[in-house]
Amino acid sequence: MGKGTKIVPVSQAVGLVLAHDITEIRPGEFKGRAFKKGHVVTDQDIEHLQRLGKENLFLLDIAADELHENDAALALANALTRDRTSGVSFDPEPKEGKITLIAEIDGLFKVNKDALLQFNMLGDVMCATLHTNSVVTKGQTVGGVRAIPLVVKKEIIERALNTALNKDTGDGQAPLSVLGMRRPKVGVVITGNEVYTGKIQDSFLPVVRNKIKQFNGLIVGQYFAPDDEAFIAGKLTELAAGGADLLITTGGLSVDPDDVTSAAVRRLPVTDVFYGTAVLPGAMFLIAYMKKPTGDGLIPILCMPACGMYHKITVFDLLLPRVLAGEYIDRGALAEMGHGGLCLNCKECKYPVCSFGK
Repeated sequence: MGKGTKIVPVSQAVGLVLAHDITEIRPGEFKGRAFKKGHVVTDQDIEHLQRLGKENLFLLDIAADELHENDAALALANALTRDRTSGVSFDPEPKEGKITLIAEIDGLFKVNKDALLQFNMLGDVMCATLHTNSVVTKGQTVGGVRAIPLVVKKEIIERALNTALNKDTGDGQAPLSVLGMRRPKVGVVITGNEVYTGKIQDSFLPVVRNKIKQFNGLIVGQYFAPDDEAFIAGKLTELAAGGADLLITTGGLSVDPDDVTSAAVRRLPVTDVFYGTAVLPGAMFLIAYMKKPTGDGLIPILCMPACGMYHKITVFDLLLPRVLAGEYIDRGALAEMGHGGLCLNCKECKYPVCSFGK
């Protein structure tokens, strides 16, 4: 506390300016701010304060090297969101010393986990967030930040700001951000002799359509293909030339002689091919990047294994929003997904309200 801090009995607090918000909790009815910082206590307030269990109040005289919790929270929120240039905003008026962080746009919420850890290691400040790579909507709460003591040393806040602004690492990335996701133009190739010849009815295309629809995507072309490398590669090339900026294949990724999707993708002008992930279901997933037929840039190719037909959520669902947000998925990204990459196959799927992919 500040050097001039005094404790004043509530019964003698008439005329006192409250130094912080005072919370009221009525179980099952209400939890929130009963009195706001800066409120001048009146005769009528005394009984209410005593009902809240307040026998004493603080009279603060904050020292030159200290900050009130509200001022500290505002400075921290600005730093964590890069002065609102990161797709994350907040109400500049703290409530009970806390500022709630809000997504400004629909998109993919990203957290610099190392920076957040360093920030929270300081002890007198805290920030809690959703998991990184969460798909969020405009107006959704993505985090909360506050100084924990009523009065905090400016030196701690300066260290927290340095961490939030990455002044020590210099990487220039906001610790918290929301990335917009593009609306994809999708080309789909459903592989398999049995489907191509009409021996069985395809079940994959409705699954793919539904997943693309969730991101307002448009399927610009679709083909059925036999288990033939050249045929599959030719259809993918045709879809890319026709304007698809995301290619999806289904099936043909196992170990049978007829599984040729991986070989077909490697026939294309690809810069990288990553086969296999540390996620179940979806271990045999493949992602590749193909040079655009005209101009610069790459077209992601997402190859969904057979599990995508039987499981509601697979590695495909974890990676699709990241790809649409412009993230380049490499071997390291796929390997890192092993922690949290086990689906529990619950009877009633509650994804994303579960541990899968987190």
